[in-house]
This record gives sequence, C-alpha cells and structure tokens, in this order.
Amino acid sequence: MEKNQFPYEVYDEEKVACALRHLPCETHIESLSTFYKIMGDPTRLMLLMALEAGELCASDLANVTNMSRSAVSHQLKTLRQAKLVKSRRDGKIIFYELDDEHIHSVLKVALEHIKEDRHDPQS
Repeated sequence: MEKNQFPYEVYDEEKVACALRHLPCETHIESLSTFYKIMGDPTRLMLLMALEAGELCASDLANVTNMSRSAVSHQLKTLRQAKLVKSRRDGKIIFYELDDEHIHSVLKVALEHIKEDRHDPQS
C-alpha cells in the first residue's frame, strides 16, 4: 500500500486493507441504500411485518394495518418493484407474501436487535 494513497495518515495498514477488501462495489452500496430506504418507511415496514404471518390480499392488509386499500395497493406496488413482496392471482383476488426467506431473515434479525435489553437505557 502506497503511503500517499490516502488523504489522511494510516494508523493500521492491515486493518485498512482488510476494510477495503470487505467493502462491496459502489453499485451494491447504492442498491443496499435503496433497499434500506424502502424498508425504512414505517407504512411499508408495517405491511412487511403483517406479511410475516403469511399471505394476505390487499383488503385484508388494509384491515390489519388500518389503512385504506388504495394506500396499501400503492405501497405494495413499491414493495413488489423492489422485490420485497411477490403476488399471485386467485380469480379476482391478488394475494401478497414476502418475496423470499431473506426478507423474513432481515425483519427477524432487525426486530431481535432492537428488542435486546442491552439497548434499553433503563437496564
């Protein structure tokens, strides 16, 4: 590693090299940022959490989340485009579910993380 490669003094060349090897490419960073922006919306997150229980139609999601069907449909479109949910048609009704096990895992791990006692200032 060339000493003038970085704008600031390097204290641990090995750790810097390791961190650089672990950084994803810029395209993946952008995609991950978009993923978290979509997941970061409380309304969409509530829909995703409701779908943790299993497949639901837009009308049932509206009832569960206390939202209008129009608002639910709008958010489901965004979630579908982001490949966070998938849909299937049964006659006139479209049912939605989480796209794959990765989405279940992300939601489960994130919720477990925020529920940890060590993050509770009262403990």
